[in-house]
Amino acid sequence: MNNTPLVVHLIYRLDFGGLETLLVECINRMPADRYRHAIVCLTDYTEFSKKITRPGVEIFALHKPPGLGLGIHAEVWKLLRRLRPAVLHTYNLAAAEYAMAAWLAGVPVRIHAEHGRDARDPEGKNVKHNLLRRLLIPIVDRWVPVSADLQRWLKHAVGVPDRKNMLINNGVDTTRFQPDSQGAAVAASQCVIGTVGRIQDVKNHLGLVDAFILLRNRIPENLPQPRLVIVGDGPLLPALKEKVAAAGLADLVWLPGARSDIAELMRTFSVFALPSIAEGTPVTILEAMSAGLPVVATRVGGIPEVVVDGQTGTLVPPSDAEALAEALASYCRQPALAARHGVAGRERVERNYSIDAMVSAYAGLYDALRTTKTKFREPIKSCVE
Repeated sequence: MNNTPLVVHLIYRLDFGGLETLLVECINRMPADRYRHAIVCLTDYTEFSKKITRPGVEIFALHKPPGLGLGIHAEVWKLLRRLRPAVLHTYNLAAAEYAMAAWLAGVPVRIHAEHGRDARDPEGKNVKHNLLRRLLIPIVDRWVPVSADLQRWLKHAVGVPDRKNMLINNGVDTTRFQPDSQGAAVAASQCVIGTVGRIQDVKNHLGLVDAFILLRNRIPENLPQPRLVIVGDGPLLPALKEKVAAAGLADLVWLPGARSDIAELMRTFSVFALPSIAEGTPVTILEAMSAGLPVVATRVGGIPEVVVDGQTGTLVPPSDAEALAEALASYCRQPALAARHGVAGRERVERNYSIDAMVSAYAGLYDALRTTKTKFREPIKSCVE
């Protein structure tokens, strides 16, 4: 029998995305003699699961139907009773409510992470959702926002007390995401606007295409003409393809879908763009900065904490195609500026957003909560026992 404590990560769906990348990085990098891991997907998982290289990680798919899916609470409870984890780590609103099932199942430590908000509630003001979060405050041992913006929101809008509200910055693998060895020469010879992310409303890829249409009229003919690369899959990909085709841009916009070679693709970009409506701390921005790219992004969520306007990139208002186009044009016109901001971005990531620091922080949090709860009280037993 393996006595290494088990962490169960509960997520809505394990698919290509920033949150999922962080989850996999934590599992792969956390010392094997310190914690074991399992993943419970409320719906399902995809080929992305193959990125898990740690042996022995079980993945469970509960195939939750749309809507409340009340029966899933019982399934989560039964599964947790069987697995007997030391820690349950839930991610974002869709998974938060299952902390109650973990409490009833006697899971000693319950952690909930907030990685961002969606397009339907970009400021986190939904009364029903925040009521649910407030009801869970006594059940959840620690709330983990990934940006100072989210930490302030949890404190003031939800009411999470400071002692339960712990910021852990997202991290990036700076060895994998490195600048192109040819650097400035590549930037000077092309103008490729690139972005990576799930094709859904909160990322506003349709707005990026609008900005790209405006951008094409702002670049003189004697300079490299811009191209656009949007990497990712998602529910709005068909609509995005239709918009690109209708605008006659099929030869200038590449939509390759989900890819596993993101680091290599980023080395072909000149500028990274993220026109999101709402965000936490986007992993793709950290990856782009680590790759030495200047970033043009919207001034929402935790993005201004990462991108220093005028030093590592340019911040623009959300849903403003004109401002986005002009910011992108500045880098296409001035490759030296793009190179300078790219270097500054790489240095900022190396100083503040290490993947090793992130993994160490999560492992330390698991350790601290397990030690505290073991010291001061016995693990909570199920009310049915």
